This record gives sequence, structure tokens and C-alpha cells, in this order.
Amino acid sequence: MDVLCTRLGVDLEPQLLELALTHRSYSYEHGNLPNNERLEFLGDSVLGFVVTAHIHDLLTDLPEGELTKVKNAVVSARALASIAGDLGIGEFMRLGKGEEQTGGRTKMNLLADTFEAILGAIYVSKGLDAAQEFVARFVFPLLEDTDALRENSDPKTTLNERLQALGKPIANYETTHEGPDHDRVFFAKVFVDEKQIGSGQGRTRKGAETEAAIDALVSL
Repeated sequence: MDVLCTRLGVDLEPQLLELALTHRSYSYEHGNLPNNERLEFLGDSVLGFVVTAHIHDLLTDLPEGELTKVKNAVVSARALASIAGDLGIGEFMRLGKGEEQTGGRTKMNLLADTFEAILGAIYVSKGLDAAQEFVARFVFPLLEDTDALRENSDPKTTLNERLQALGKPIANYETTHEGPDHDRVFFAKVFVDEKQIGSGQGRTRKGAETEAAIDALVSL
């Protein structure tokens, strides 16, 4: 845990950090221990506020709709998972056997959720100033990559624009889902001329299709 704290640049209590790293699959297999979902919920709200306040002050010429696109790109699961991956958070996550066997330590949604849970833990332990410093250190640099922001903010539209520029028809999506209503995961595939060019998953149909579009953009 000391290694992770050093990477994060924040000295968190071991018990609180452990909670932030505990996925519900681990909790279920160990007598329903507390998991990180409440901290994730808090971290998501803190992240949204800090990023919104920052881009409001930074991007003074953008209207509300464009600010929303930028915010959504910066706080997207793909963006947060990338940060979590760079920090090596996956190696410290407490996962159940099923998640371990299916590559949970590299799953985008799990990495993003854990990053938000850690942010929630920082807020609980150190307060808003420390949470803002953490977001500024690891999340704000994403604002420097304008091309990536545009793709992440509205990837389905960007994908269709790219396809039309190549003289191809717009993309079609096929979406399925697994799991009960309270814990459903959606899987999307994107096709052009009946050829699959990308895939993705998410907690909602829209989220899965968005990730599939991003995957397709990477492959073009």
C-alpha cells in the first residue's frame, strides 16, 4: 500500500485505501465485507465538480453545450482507466476469483471505478483541497490533448464523420447485455458494410456504444 500511496502522492490510512480498492466481487466472496461503491459514488461527484469548475474558468469562450462535451470526455471511463493504468492501480485492486479469471485488473470500468473510489477516499480523509490537487495532477493534463477530447466527447459522431470522409456508410451498432437489472453490463459491436470495426462495454447501452465507437476510431 505504501507503494501505491507514493504513486498517488497522498498518504491515506491503510484501512481507507483498502476499502477504496475492494470490488464488490471480493466483498461477496468474503462474507459481504464493505466494498468501494459508496466511495466511488462520492468520488464521481467530487470529480465532476472539480472538473466542471476548472473548465468553466479555463475555457471562457465555450458555450454550455461544448463545456459539457469537454467535461464528459475528461471524466469518461476510458480517460480515467488510462490514468489508473498508468498509476498501476489494477495490481492493487481486491477482486473476486471470477473477476481475476476474466482479466478484471485491466477492465476499463473497474479501473475507472476504482480511481473514483480512491478520489472519494482522498476527499473523506484529506478534504476538498487535497482532492482538487489530486485531480489537477492526474486529470487536468487530459485537457491538453484536444483531439482525444473531441473523440471522447462525442465519438459516435466523430466516427461517422471519419467514415463519410472515407466514402463509407455510417456505422451500425449491435448491443446485447448480461446480468440482472441492478448489475447489468452492456456489450456493443460496431459495423460498417457488415464488417465489425470495433467493440465496447459499459453499464448502459449508450456507454457501450460510445466505447465501441472509440475502439473503432483507434482502428481507423
